[in-house]
Amino acid sequence: MASIFAAREASYSQNLATPLADRPAADASDDETYEITDRTVDESTTRLNEKPELLHHLQNDSSILTLAVGDKLLYAGTQDGEIVVWSLASFELVQRIQAHTRAVLSLFLSADGKLLFSSAGDAIVNAWCPTTLKRLYHVYSTYDVGDVFSVAYSAQFETVYLGAQNTSIQWCSLKDQTARRTPNPENHPDRRNHRFFDSLDRGGSSTPRPQTTRTGNHEGEVLEIDKAHMMHYAHFGYVYCMLMVHGVTRLVDSDEEFLISGGGDGTIKIWKLFHDQSQGIKEVACLGEDDAESVLSLAIDGSFLYSSKLEGVIELWDLDTKQKLRVIKAHKGDVTTLQMGWGFLWSAGSTGFARKYSTVQYGKYQDRTSFSQKYQCVNRWRAHEGRILASAVTTYNDQQLYVTGANDNSVSIWNITGCNSGTYDRTQMSDSQLIKSLYEFVSFKTISSRPDHAEDCRRGATFLRTLFKKHGAQTEMLNTDNHHNPVVYAKFKGNSTTSGKRKKILFYGHYDVVPADNKQNKWIVDPFEMKGVNGYLYGRGVTDNKGPIMAALYGVVDLVHEKELESDIMFLIEGEEESGSRGFKDAVRRHKDLIGDIDYIILANSYWLDDDVPCLTYGLRGVLHATVKVDSNHPDVHSGVDGSFMMDEPLSDLTSVLAKLKGLHNRIQIPGFYDNILPLTPVEEARYDDIVETLIRRSPENGPPERLKASLMARWREPNLTIHRYKVSGPDGSLVSAHASASISLRLVPNQEVDDVIKQLTSFLKDAFAQLDTHNHLTITIDNQADAWLGDPDNEIFQTLEKAIMDVWGPIGETRRSSVPGPKQVKKPATPTMSPSLKPTPATTTTLTNGSDHTSLAATPLEMLSDSPENSSPVDGTNGARRGRKPLYIREGGSIPSIRFLEKEFDAPAAHLPCGQASDSAHLDNERLRLSNLYKSREIFRRVFRELPRK
Repeated sequence: MASIFAAREASYSQNLATPLADRPAADASDDETYEITDRTVDESTTRLNEKPELLHHLQNDSSILTLAVGDKLLYAGTQDGEIVVWSLASFELVQRIQAHTRAVLSLFLSADGKLLFSSAGDAIVNAWCPTTLKRLYHVYSTYDVGDVFSVAYSAQFETVYLGAQNTSIQWCSLKDQTARRTPNPENHPDRRNHRFFDSLDRGGSSTPRPQTTRTGNHEGEVLEIDKAHMMHYAHFGYVYCMLMVHGVTRLVDSDEEFLISGGGDGTIKIWKLFHDQSQGIKEVACLGEDDAESVLSLAIDGSFLYSSKLEGVIELWDLDTKQKLRVIKAHKGDVTTLQMGWGFLWSAGSTGFARKYSTVQYGKYQDRTSFSQKYQCVNRWRAHEGRILASAVTTYNDQQLYVTGANDNSVSIWNITGCNSGTYDRTQMSDSQLIKSLYEFVSFKTISSRPDHAEDCRRGATFLRTLFKKHGAQTEMLNTDNHHNPVVYAKFKGNSTTSGKRKKILFYGHYDVVPADNKQNKWIVDPFEMKGVNGYLYGRGVTDNKGPIMAALYGVVDLVHEKELESDIMFLIEGEEESGSRGFKDAVRRHKDLIGDIDYIILANSYWLDDDVPCLTYGLRGVLHATVKVDSNHPDVHSGVDGSFMMDEPLSDLTSVLAKLKGLHNRIQIPGFYDNILPLTPVEEARYDDIVETLIRRSPENGPPERLKASLMARWREPNLTIHRYKVSGPDGSLVSAHASASISLRLVPNQEVDDVIKQLTSFLKDAFAQLDTHNHLTITIDNQADAWLGDPDNEIFQTLEKAIMDVWGPIGETRRSSVPGPKQVKKPATPTMSPSLKPTPATTTTLTNGSDHTSLAATPLEMLSDSPENSSPVDGTNGARRGRKPLYIREGGSIPSIRFLEKEFDAPAAHLPCGQASDSAHLDNERLRLSNLYKSREIFRRVFRELPRK
């Protein structure tokens, strides 16, 4: 029967041979081209098809069948019987509980937000605490009710109502403990045979069911519904949907709640409720006819009731007169879910499309310029690749959100906020404006290494300068020599009352990015169209370095609008950092009078050591990039025709020379190379011990401690040499190439002067080449260089950053987690545990993050979201709330060419705040930045820019 298939089909999809998630949606093109009868002729098609902003996308392992939303959390019921909970603030996974043994078909959050009810195909209704996710009640019927499609709760009558597959509505009081019957375990649905799964074979036998397991089996009070507390044949069909309503019809006293139900028979019924449990409910009205056209969803707007049905039909009813006012042919496929919000009707269904309808309004949302007496489809868009089975609406941080869930195993959060007034309000515009600015910033393909993107780089720089200017900064574009990308300069002036004593803080960053070719389709998003997925923002440059720049900018903007900016904040954002900072030094020196004196330098261009513990970076290795070339007097020749032992081959000579650079255990053989390395001090060693203890305590597999410590020290305070690539002349084939070259780099540590190393390297290579007695010629070219940097963790800028991190991130205990494996993660092949080498295996980013990659989901334990004082961070660093542990003080193996230059040029100390996590995949496919890291980095910058002037 059509109604059985259409109504929340996933409710019993586990009974079917083909899982719902694998069944194709209806032909989407039908919905896309479908004309609405109430649509006016002159309506703009462009506006009609305009897609709302996809604020975030959440992926799951199975179909999303039902949704509920609270003040801070989003709840989803899944086909696997789970309730999955996400944070609305960061879209991080908060909790995943096995709530039922079959598909969760309905979620209902009580009006006061104190109870979350779930019903499922296992004939159970559970009541949960929405904040702790502890089960409070476990309700079942002694009848074989089948699937429980819908659930509703009346706070006034303290009674839960359930609509079932056996056409009944049942109820159970949560208040009268003395009148409850004692549950009989033999009556529990887990003990009863299922009429489908436990049916006998022709031989009289049945397949044993697996042992039922339930999360929190011993949690909560078990309630058995009295057999008398049932309305048999409430509908002549499944009871698919219910609403709990108050004071919108004269059929029921205005001060009483009443129940509305929709069934598979095509009717809608209004039920009066009673405190007397023996009386329970009484039908006071029936809307519609018994035509088997199932009512799949209900939404209410005052005395107007909207109901969705099969084949795209939405009906409008007046609850006072019991009249059907309108029939809207809304979709080509079945309309599975309705929501009423902000004066609009939102519908979605089996084609994967969602629609927004204008409605007749006389109250809060009345606007004669926007609404008419006709119900017009003002927006339609493809929201999912499968059937949309659930939706919800909410307002969070003054953003209007429309949430959809579908059998493509995902939840989409749509930002449908109307145009704002243009006024700035931190709670209203804060994070949404930051995300919008970052989205636009990422869209510019500012790839400095490719000349064909020169115009993109200029446009990105112009966008950034315009954004600074929009927020009140004095801006300039500092041009560089040789047409390299310009440096964006911006200055925010502190309050005039503190002009005589205010500090001057310089923030350094870069707007250029590395290439993001996606020819092999490894990116899960378009690299230059930032998208939020599972609590992360994905896009090229989002963590390196565009996200941190936006965090710093909006940290200043917050202080400007709070009138608390006492220092002058300067921004120098270059466009050539990924290409050796070409032209940056000359541009800074040329405009030094404009920049002026600087007291402190801050940059944010790296990542944590793992995915969990905030860090501060106080050291970077320097770098020396060189190209070593060997050329022959002969042209390319054939190795067989002209090759002999008498011919000196450039590639062979080059290989011989480079092979002498490193010896056993990769020890660099250049004489005197290690002489100037600073000795390890007790204070520095204590920092390494703190890092090792913290990482191993959280992840014992990172041990043993001695090996981890040695690995970190080798990466951070020991130099290294790497051969990157070889090039030869001529085409592929059996040739003796006339030219061979190799790119090499040396990572240097503090107290190793770059100029000295250049002399040592050049002398060593020339001596080694001379020993070959070859006719070929050696050329050494220095491509770029950068000094190593070592900061002082005890100075005021590091201490200010430390305090801000501790206050903003709060406690970092054993329960904190930042990511969990993503859905359907492909199992990686095991790495060998034994190695032929006696050297210890080095710790890498992959091992320190426990293998987290771009498929992982951002996660925060439920207890970290608690409102209790011990889990809250102080607003202004005041006492009374637990602060976090100190950040890890780390050094890094990478290099940032400009940091030591800026320190020398302005005679000011620098500090480095890593904003991202180790698994951010900077420079790799699927670069990302966790939303929480972006928001908290903004707050850290706000505090530091405010507190540093007071030092």
